Amino acid sequence: MRDRDRVLTTAMAGVGIIVGLLAGLFVGWVLWPVQYTDTDISDLKPVYQDEYILMVSAAYAASGDLEQAQARLARLNDPDPAHRVALLAETLIARSADPGDIECLVNLADALGAYDGQTPTSRISPPVSIGKVQR
Repeated sequence: MRDRDRVLTTAMAGVGIIVGLLAGLFVGWVLWPVQYTDTDISDLKPVYQDEYILMVSAAYAASGDLEQAQARLARLNDPDPAHRVALLAETLIARSADPGDIECLVNLADALGAYDGQTPTSRISPPVSIGKVQR
């Protein structure tokens, strides 16, 4: 009788754990899912921050408004946004990414002063074959 009670107790505990996990998942995913609001750009994963930088560079290419681009990049809380833009341009060049994206990034990095000799780790200069956005 003791073995049967032990098996029944173990089975009931297992069923209880499974039901509890399923109920917790249902509550957390269906009834009250997490909803992020008012998060900062700096809280994003680096890959999404890079997408944001790319969007900022495209907006700069369309508007030519450097102050607005600087304000948008400041939301990343990066101590050297010009260097970050230049590094992203280098990465896209190495990946042979879309030339339009590279052009936008290079022009923004140039406007931010990334190519004036103050960023020694930057290995690229503005390409001659890609036109610059008129400022």
